[in-house]
Amino acid sequence: MDTALVIGGTRFIGRHLVSELLDHGYDVTTFNRGNHDDPFAEDDSVARVEGDRTNDSALEAARAEVDPDAVFDCVAYEPREVRAATEIFSDADAYVYISSGDAYGSEEIPKREGETDLRPCTREQATDDSGETYGNRKAEGDRAIFEAAERGVSAYSVRPCIVYGPHDYTERLDYWIDRVNEYDRIVVPGDGDNLWHRAYVEDVAAALRVVAEEGTPGESYNVGDRRLVTIDEMLELIAGALDTDIELVHAGERELAAADLDYDDFVLYREYPHVLDTDKLADLGWESTPLEEAMTRTVEEHLDSDRDGSEYDPGRDAEERVLGVLDTL
Repeated sequence: MDTALVIGGTRFIGRHLVSELLDHGYDVTTFNRGNHDDPFAEDDSVARVEGDRTNDSALEAARAEVDPDAVFDCVAYEPREVRAATEIFSDADAYVYISSGDAYGSEEIPKREGETDLRPCTREQATDDSGETYGNRKAEGDRAIFEAAERGVSAYSVRPCIVYGPHDYTERLDYWIDRVNEYDRIVVPGDGDNLWHRAYVEDVAAALRVVAEEGTPGESYNVGDRRLVTIDEMLELIAGALDTDIELVHAGERELAAADLDYDDFVLYREYPHVLDTDKLADLGWESTPLEEAMTRTVEEHLDSDRDGSEYDPGRDAEERVLGVLDTL
């Protein structure tokens, strides 16, 4: 495969995917509406087609202009969009859809492709754009991939867990990096053993390319760090990248309630562990970045940005009240 069309390609996963493809010799074209700053605007090695991916005619025009060998769909949020794309790009050597670990519909450790049930998706959920139906819509998109492969389309699905890394506009990890950078004592919900599988963004980009080149049509592939860390270990990795010392202070329900807080007020906390099995992807030759290296790159870019994750901030005053309660115990 020589030519790639990246639907999206300017913000987070797509941005890193474009770089990954360029590094591996692809001729890359991005397709998007131009609503966000384009990091490749001055890069002559990246072509661009402007259009709305929800408009099938615009996608057909992009196909005719680019004639891509591989198509990577970073911004398909409704099942209808996946079904349309698999028809429009049915002759491509690979159509790779970014799904989500949230597509899984049952709590198992670990969640495995082809074994763990996917979420159901009603007609109403299929067109609902709320966060509550995100996993349902992604699961139905996966089913559209399976159906397309049965028709002979080289269609694949990649399911990342929580993605982190440079240029993460969601700012979920930025909150914790900012906390560690600003304070010596960090309030951690629960006992510190909370486990929510994460995936370094450059590894997700590599997974998308590897699946297009080596995957089996109609299959889904989980992607996440090969070594999982608890929330405590994540914070220690951040502190190491910042070359600072921190004290992790664990707060239970009673201590948090003293400041009208709950576990769910802290981003990246999940009561039940979320773990994806990544052996299937690793069998294709994919590897993940060592965690210390991934976190160092993430922290370095954070420090150069203006992101602080403040939208997730439970309030330092509230945390100080929690610390005061814990100090009296």
